[in-house]
Order: sequence, then C-alpha cells, then structure tokens
Amino acid sequence: MSRTTLRNTPHSIARLAVPVAAIAAATACGGSAGSIAAHRPAVPVAASSSPSTANEGGTIATAKVGGLGQVLVDGQGRTLYLFEKDQGGKSSCSGACAAVWPPVTTTGKPHAGSEAKAAKLGTTTRSDGKTQVTYGGHPLYYYAPDGTAKGSAKGQALNQFGAEWYVVSSAGQKVTKSGY
Repeated sequence: MSRTTLRNTPHSIARLAVPVAAIAAATACGGSAGSIAAHRPAVPVAASSSPSTANEGGTIATAKVGGLGQVLVDGQGRTLYLFEKDQGGKSSCSGACAAVWPPVTTTGKPHAGSEAKAAKLGTTTRSDGKTQVTYGGHPLYYYAPDGTAKGSAKGQALNQFGAEWYVVSSAGQKVTKSGY
C-alpha cells in the first residue's frame, strides 16, 4: 500500500464514514450485521418509474410473487408492503425508515387494477405533507433493495425499524408465509 492511502485525508475519512454510518443505522434500527444489505440506499431512477410515486394516482393490482401467491403490486409489477407499526391508517415510517421503505405516494386518486378491490384503496397524509396510498387501511410501501424488479419480495417478513413488514393480499391482510 502506498503511504497516501493510509493518511487521514478528507476523502479517505469520507469513504470510511459511509460504511460506518450504514452499520450504525442498521443496528440502531433493529437490524443486525446480517441485515446490513437491507439498508443500502435506493438507486435513483427516472421520475416516470420512481418506486415512491404512483403517478397521478397510479394503479394498485395483484400479481403472483414467488411462493407468496397473489399479492399487491403497483402498475409496474413492483411488490408492495405494509408495516405492522402503522396504526389508524397513519404511517410510522419516516426519515431513515422511509429511505429503506419508500412510501407509495400519489398526486391523484389511486385506481384498482387486476384483482385489487377499489373499495379498499384510499390515501393518508404523511408527516411531510405527501399523500400516501393505503389499502385496507394500511399505508403501502416499497422495499428499496427490491429496486424496480417485478416479483421481487426481499422485504417479506423482515423486522426493521421497530416492527415487521409483509406483502399484502387482495383482501388487505398481511401474508405471513415466507415462500419467496
């Protein structure tokens, strides 16, 4: 190794601070070293395919995801989750939590697609003023490590940020099996 890589330059300190911050965030939020990958930041995507916005209301549908059966997905087939810590239709996930579990937000009325029930769709206002899509009274979220891949459910049954996360059935209930 060269001597310059061992010096405490601002750049070398910054490179060290990012992994240390990720480990601290994981452990502070109920994670463990084994779940550190779950705390990777989301990869930025174009606004038209943003995993955090159901454009102009967007569509909530169902699709078969692994061994989990038919579960809620957005109009692009991305898996949606509920957070057991949420109460009374209000989100309990903000800040670092919302970075890992981006809320499904909308600028219009959400629409029911394949096998989703329109009567179960709704919205709630988040603490930041954005409108989040709900289903069966549960605020809906993406899981950042799923990315924009259809059928990915890496967040199923994880215990992060103080409670468990589950995919959602068309009946608006958590799916507890781990068939992913």
